[in-house]
Amino acid sequence: MKFTKITSDIQRTLQELLKNYQPIQQIIDTVAQAGGTVLLVGGAVRDLLLHIPVKDLDIEVHGLALEQLETVLKQFGPVSLVGKSFGVLRLHGLDADWSVPRSDSAGRKPTVTFDPNLDLQGAFIRRDLTINALGINLQTFELIDPFNGAHDLHNKLLSAPDKDFFAQDPLRLFRVMQFIGRFAMQPDAQLNTICASMDISTISTERIEIEFEKLLLKSARPSLGIKWLREIARLQEIMPELYRTIGIEQNVEYHPEGDVFEHTMQAIDAAARLHYENDQEKLLVMYAVLCHDLGKITASFIKHGKIVSHGHAQEGVPLAKQLLKRITRNVDLVTGVVLLVYHHMDPLGFVQNKAGASAYKRLARKLAPHVTLRILSKVNTADQQGRNGTSHEPLTTISDITREFIANAQKAGVLEGIEQPILHGRDLLDVIAPGAELGELVKHAYEIQLDQGIRDKEELKRLVLSKKK
Repeated sequence: MKFTKITSDIQRTLQELLKNYQPIQQIIDTVAQAGGTVLLVGGAVRDLLLHIPVKDLDIEVHGLALEQLETVLKQFGPVSLVGKSFGVLRLHGLDADWSVPRSDSAGRKPTVTFDPNLDLQGAFIRRDLTINALGINLQTFELIDPFNGAHDLHNKLLSAPDKDFFAQDPLRLFRVMQFIGRFAMQPDAQLNTICASMDISTISTERIEIEFEKLLLKSARPSLGIKWLREIARLQEIMPELYRTIGIEQNVEYHPEGDVFEHTMQAIDAAARLHYENDQEKLLVMYAVLCHDLGKITASFIKHGKIVSHGHAQEGVPLAKQLLKRITRNVDLVTGVVLLVYHHMDPLGFVQNKAGASAYKRLARKLAPHVTLRILSKVNTADQQGRNGTSHEPLTTISDITREFIANAQKAGVLEGIEQPILHGRDLLDVIAPGAELGELVKHAYEIQLDQGIRDKEELKRLVLSKKK
């Protein structure tokens, strides 16, 4: 096997990275003294070669048994075994996984055999893709590349080190999907053929969800992964609701980009570029954009010679729930997405109808506590940007509709949440006993507060009690 030195700039990046993982250099030296060879493997090597930030360190030690590696690591602190069948060790306080080479038998529940003297090709062949079947010797800084993964990286090609081993884990279809979106790479013909025929019926929702999260959170163009599912004829099986949007035409006056599927693909790429407070917020928006126009499947018809889709936001709710049920068990996420789907046309309606502050306040209340008007505005932004009639790339400008909706919500004081109620149950205990009637009065007081913009507690109390009489 041919070994090549990594470039000097990658070596410098790697050495700087390792400085953040103390005492990793001392561990490497100690392993070497014990007769072992330390390799950085997998995604970290791939990301180094792509010049993108490395998040996780997977380290494989050759030449030492798992027990010997554990003994070395214990010199530097407490050690835990993470997943006995996979033989991964974690040194407390050091965010890195340590393992020894292993070989897996065929089948859904393979027998794992640890072999510290397994040859490099045998150790790397179990990796899903050639771009992940890479290693760097952390003592010599040589690149280990038995399946030409560096070449595939350069040529944006996804290929399996071994087609039979790849096919043993059907989750790898979803891994290919998210790698396509994240790195804008294309599978080779053999990988397409394998993925087109793999039985994915046994994969748990939890495992599928992880891969979809990577697609939606880490991709610059998540549409590429979804379009690939369509190309290999798996979209209808995995997301039949989205598949049904193919060929659903739209009014070209508002949607010059084409059918609902094309619009959704542009919109989800637009959503991927927006700024988010955290991953949870981004997932909410990404899934909402993915589902926002599903209702056009049943709500689109021709009126006066033009295609209209009245009520498609409401029609999309059950379809969104069906789609999400196959991907996630996160009830709060689904609730938030459904709210965004149901209300995604409100920014347009509010601006066109010149809605007042009370309307924005009521809408914020309907969305709370799962989402905010600011998050809804992001869905609207992606929706507006997914309308490029000259290219598959989304537009980049922020529409006047979105800007005005945000400004009005901010002016009403509810862009980031609800207007807090002024009158509480305790404020009425001098005239109303605790119970259902008290609760109804407090609720009614809040409605008056939002509708009339009353901010004085005593005036609000007087009004709500006058309604009671």
